Amino acid sequence: MDFLLKPFQYDFFSRAMMVGVMSGLLCGVMGVYITTRRMSYIAHGLSHAILGGAVMTYVLGLNFYIGSGIWGFGAALLIQYLTGRKVYSDAAIGIVTTASFALGVAVISSYRKFSQNFEAALFGNVLGVSPTDLWVVTGVTIFLLSLVFVFYRPLLFWCFDREVAQVQGVPVFAMDTLFALMLATLLVATLQVLGVTLIISAVVIPASIARLLSNHFGYMMVISGVLGAAISFAGIYLSYYFDIASGASVVLLSTLVFGIVLIWTQFQRRRQRHIPSLHPSHLS
Repeated sequence: MDFLLKPFQYDFFSRAMMVGVMSGLLCGVMGVYITTRRMSYIAHGLSHAILGGAVMTYVLGLNFYIGSGIWGFGAALLIQYLTGRKVYSDAAIGIVTTASFALGVAVISSYRKFSQNFEAALFGNVLGVSPTDLWVVTGVTIFLLSLVFVFYRPLLFWCFDREVAQVQGVPVFAMDTLFALMLATLLVATLQVLGVTLIISAVVIPASIARLLSNHFGYMMVISGVLGAAISFAGIYLSYYFDIASGASVVLLSTLVFGIVLIWTQFQRRRQRHIPSLHPSHLS
């Protein structure tokens, strides 16, 4: 028993667990909206755009969350602005995110004094989270989940059919902007935990697993959130014993779970096809 509980003797590991579980829960819940709306590209792109803000924040000596948050909000609003100016959404995402990412790369190539703290923004470093990171992720988790609860029905209409939502009186453009800002907040808060290269997996995979298990939107959110939190917990725990990067451990474990659930659901569907349906003649 002492062997199993050994990691929790360290404060940094306990913080990592709490931050990882909250990040997994939040990414899982938000991921259902993102995958249903087929917004994985904007989530992936916006995470890369925020890299530019993280670089500039480091160079200017500003607080990571403040600088990256302002940059992320600006990128999200700029994408919404371009989309409303006869620019296709995927093109607007490509323009803003690649320009921001390129700026970050350009600054990195000329300013060669980045520390390990900045590398966390690229690859994640959940075992290196500080008490401040814990408070930030806790606050963001409470705030975003509260918004999901308050705006559940408008976001539900907006998520499935914009035209029907508009007919029902849902302010579609306002929902676009609200969710873009919520997504930017999520990415900034979890960037140092999972990193630019891994964060999209934490958003997409639990939601994709939930979609395989249920067609009910509310159930999908619950399943995805619980799975995201549980997989993050297990992934970080296993990373301690296997001595691998915690972010990579979480992503690999979630991919394994996705593969198992996919195979299981396919097997169940094939089995149901081969079960003969009951007919009155069979009962006589």
